[in-house]
Amino acid sequence: MLPPVMAGVDGSAESLAAAEWAAREAARRDRPLRLVHVWSWHPHEGADASATTVQRYLARRALRQAEDRIRRTCPGVKLDEEQIEGPATGALLHAAEQAELLVLGSRGLSGFTGFLIGSVALGVVARAVRPVVLVRAGEEASDEHLPDADGSLSTRTGYRDVVLGIDLDDPCDDVIEFAFEAARLRGARLHVVHAWQERSPLGLGPGDIGLVNGREQADEWLGFLTAVLKVWRDKYSEVEVAETVTEGRPQSVLVRASTGASLLVVGRRMTERPTGPRTGAVTHAAIHHVGCPVAVVPHE
Repeated sequence: MLPPVMAGVDGSAESLAAAEWAAREAARRDRPLRLVHVWSWHPHEGADASATTVQRYLARRALRQAEDRIRRTCPGVKLDEEQIEGPATGALLHAAEQAELLVLGSRGLSGFTGFLIGSVALGVVARAVRPVVLVRAGEEASDEHLPDADGSLSTRTGYRDVVLGIDLDDPCDDVIEFAFEAARLRGARLHVVHAWQERSPLGLGPGDIGLVNGREQADEWLGFLTAVLKVWRDKYSEVEVAETVTEGRPQSVLVRASTGASLLVVGRRMTERPTGPRTGAVTHAAIHHVGCPVAVVPHE
């Protein structure tokens, strides 16, 4: 059986939006969809049995709400569901190991003030071994598409860009391939963005771009980006690609570049740190401040 697209649901508006986004993604990928609800864990002896009954009832209701919404909006998707006993972060991480990708809701304030991402979602993003997509409340199918000729929202138009934030100091095949495949599935343009900052001569290493002139540095970075993407352009020849290199803080550049996108793709290195798993500064900024769905792809 093909690995499913998995969505975590808890009855909140953001999780319902995430479940619907996951259903559309499952249809694009021709994969089944699995809805997962994690209910509170009571490890101590003597836990109130009535609390467990209530938790199971709430889980059933949350799953039913998401299922009803998906049946209305994506009736052709093959759907199943699962209740899992928590703790929530560990349970979702374990479940996601069997998934194509995991989709979670994120509590959005606005495109200007960013996301109030929950501790569970943030913990999953920081430790997952499979891609995780975060979706804000209110996300609808029409938000993925270009506006109609009169400026109104529509699902009959083409898809908005998929944006890939790439680190040319350490370009990762898994992240690049995820972005190209996402663009191919949507018939969307892929906009690849790299932000560079001028380095002092003392900070330069062998092979680093250290030209004095900023315009020349930008040209060098653009040439490097083109070279890195060549094999992927050849593999995904049907995908239109736009390349941008911009001087500035990667966090700020990526937030601006993803305005109006259908999906932002960023990477997260899985290497353990002494302080424990972390998302990294760029990914942290993306999941807190970007308005469109954000795919975080882990890599070695």
